[in-house]
Amino acid sequence: QMQLVESGGGLVQAGGSLRLSCAASRRTFSLYHMGWFRQAPGKEREFVAAIARSASSTLYADSVKGRFTISRDNAKISVYLEMNSLTPEDTAVYYCAANVGGWGTEVRRYDYWGQGTQVTVSS
Repeated sequence: QMQLVESGGGLVQAGGSLRLSCAASRRTFSLYHMGWFRQAPGKEREFVAAIARSASSTLYADSVKGRFTISRDNAKISVYLEMNSLTPEDTAVYYCAANVGGWGTEVRRYDYWGQGTQVTVSS
């Protein structure tokens, strides 16, 4: 079983930056496509960013494109989300997700999930 643990969340002011990390438990981490999702209070979980197992391709939600950057380090079995120019609309619990099969923007494509880390952006 793949286990994922997110960290790096916290409280930041609008316009600030934050870096989220997701540590995986499997040495076969390089075989998994990875994604970041977020869920705000009263809202459905939504796609944020994804990165292919090869790290050669990435996907971003329109709302974060140009501000967020997803990356991975297979040697450290970790995936990261650099968040810049944060706004209050980015406030949510952020989840790391993994899947060995196909990748994309849909929640259903991912089989493994972390517990989430809270990101709060104040105005």
